[in-house]
Amino acid sequence: MAKLWTGRFAKETDQTLETLNASLPFDQRLYKQDITGSMAHARMLAHQGIISSEDQKKIQAGLESILADIETGTLKMVDAEDIHTFVEQELTARIGDAGKRLHTARSRNDQVALDLRMYTMEKTKDIMMLVLDMLRSLCDRSKEHLETVMPGYTHLQRAQPVTVAHVWMAYANMLKRDYRRLSNALELMDEMPLGSGALASTTYPIDRQYVCDQLGFARVTDNSMDGVSDRDYCMEMASDLSILMMHLSRMCEEIILWCSWEFRFVELDDAFSTGSSIMPQKKNPDVCELIRGKTGRVYGHLMTLLTMQKGLSLAYNKDMQEDKEALFDILDTVENSLKVMIPMFDTMKIHKDVMKQAALGGFINATDCADYLTKKGIPFRDAYKTIGQLVAYCIEHKLALNEVPLEVLQSFHTVFDQDVYHAIDLKTCIEGRNVIGGPAPKEVARQISVIEQFIEDNE
Repeated sequence: MAKLWTGRFAKETDQTLETLNASLPFDQRLYKQDITGSMAHARMLAHQGIISSEDQKKIQAGLESILADIETGTLKMVDAEDIHTFVEQELTARIGDAGKRLHTARSRNDQVALDLRMYTMEKTKDIMMLVLDMLRSLCDRSKEHLETVMPGYTHLQRAQPVTVAHVWMAYANMLKRDYRRLSNALELMDEMPLGSGALASTTYPIDRQYVCDQLGFARVTDNSMDGVSDRDYCMEMASDLSILMMHLSRMCEEIILWCSWEFRFVELDDAFSTGSSIMPQKKNPDVCELIRGKTGRVYGHLMTLLTMQKGLSLAYNKDMQEDKEALFDILDTVENSLKVMIPMFDTMKIHKDVMKQAALGGFINATDCADYLTKKGIPFRDAYKTIGQLVAYCIEHKLALNEVPLEVLQSFHTVFDQDVYHAIDLKTCIEGRNVIGGPAPKEVARQISVIEQFIEDNE
């Protein structure tokens, strides 16, 4: 196809530059946004008397036919510099001179700014719905495991008793913040840039608010140079989605550890596991490993976008063509990661007995034992030292704290009595942590209800 900008040039573009310059292979996914924006632009031009009503109707019908043919696969998007060129030239081929009037009072600069915003907003909403789905899964599974005891960890060492539900609610709160970040980013990007022109708007009497209303944007961009050169929202999305992927990666790392034979806390469904070509016993958590790996991919794209924009003078520069491949891959990666992670999580088997057995070892009730002494009037630092000595004794004699005879306990401190065994029972330890944010079943049930209300408010 001929280029839209050939009038000034006497030579054909060098083929290597053609290859470097072309964006159709990746920006063709913007076809729906490009056609929708063009329809609104044409309606505005007719509304303002800039083109005739007859031409507008031809443009509308032509664009509708192009959209239908692309979506049925009968029209292939090939042989053009970019999606904007393809649509305009295909339109002109179908309806004649009326198609040549579509680009009146418009530049590809504000056209791509519009298309990319519309696409990003749509994909952001899709990802937000997936985040709500993940939150729903976390709540549903947490309800099943309000009293499933397991060790909580610091430094990857057994620390204090918690429940599986308490762990899942930690991730639910992370994802809740991710949703709020995406919601804020969506609100900030909800501005309509068409009408900014190449950089200095236009002398035609256009009505930008009319187009804004037609396309359902919240407002019009307030400066034409900023309108065509702003990619803040791309970087904000990349940043927000990097944080989201980091949270998914942490959760995946947890699951990878728990799937290992050393932990055996969980087992992934066969549909979300892979095997080894040489070791027949292997069942690998590849889904989690892939998401963990793809997190780094998303981080890299964030750096691409930040670096691309950092040295650009106003207004549009061709460097900005690099925004699409990075942003598209981020959106695809996050969406695909959530789509596979939700059913993987839903079908994951929890080994309650293994978790409980692990909780009985590692002296995770040591703090509660120290608290027991403190509640008997012993200063905490003295109690801490006493329990440290008691733990050393238990290690030497291969005993858990609850297995130490009372007379031995009393040799460490005389205030120990029979009630200590109730105080350091894991169920007591967990139920006693009934403060806001704690692992007590009643408290975690409240945490679940907060997340469920958040889901309901944002559905």
